[in-house]
Amino acid sequence: MKTREKILHTSLQLFNEEGESHVTTVDIANEMDISPGNLYYHFKGKEIIIEILFEKFEDEFSDILHAPINKELKIEDSWYYLYVVFEEMYHYRFIYQNLSDLLQRYEIINKRFRKLLNLKFQTASSIITTLREANILAIDDDAVDVLVNNIIMTITYWIAYSNLKDGKQPEQILLHKGVFQVLSLIAPFLSQGKLEYRELCKQFYVKALASDSLKP
Repeated sequence: MKTREKILHTSLQLFNEEGESHVTTVDIANEMDISPGNLYYHFKGKEIIIEILFEKFEDEFSDILHAPINKELKIEDSWYYLYVVFEEMYHYRFIYQNLSDLLQRYEIINKRFRKLLNLKFQTASSIITTLREANILAIDDDAVDVLVNNIIMTITYWIAYSNLKDGKQPEQILLHKGVFQVLSLIAPFLSQGKLEYRELCKQFYVKALASDSLKP
């Protein structure tokens, strides 16, 4: 791995673990055992590092949001798709851990995050509309926007909320809880089989938490 990529990798790790506002370029250089001057040769300040990391997140997350929409509401497909969404956010969780503060201090990130937020809304709205047209969801026009907003708020603030409420948790548990929360928002609008869907979601959630991948 080249020095430039190592700097980005180390920065992301430190931002995620320590919080972006608590990490300086000197901290990054010390973690890598290089001189601050060497780091400055590659990046002229922390703001540039953050901007590039956000670009990487933006590209990867946009690809996920543009994935084909399934016209069915299968538990497994929905669960894994949402898990990938949360997993990508967790990989760049420093963005979401103190979102308002970050966006206030980095104007260029602020503008681009708003665009990404709009893309989240469009994707969720398209999925809900597709499910309604397929008669899977029984929901009127006014309720669509409310549901979509609730979904986006849950996805956007889940990491920060969970850390505040329950403290640090294993990654998989945090992400599966987020998926279960989002699917629970959709369940009340199912045209039929509401109770069955809720129970299947709960069973899938319990199974996921008990899976070998969650064991130390």
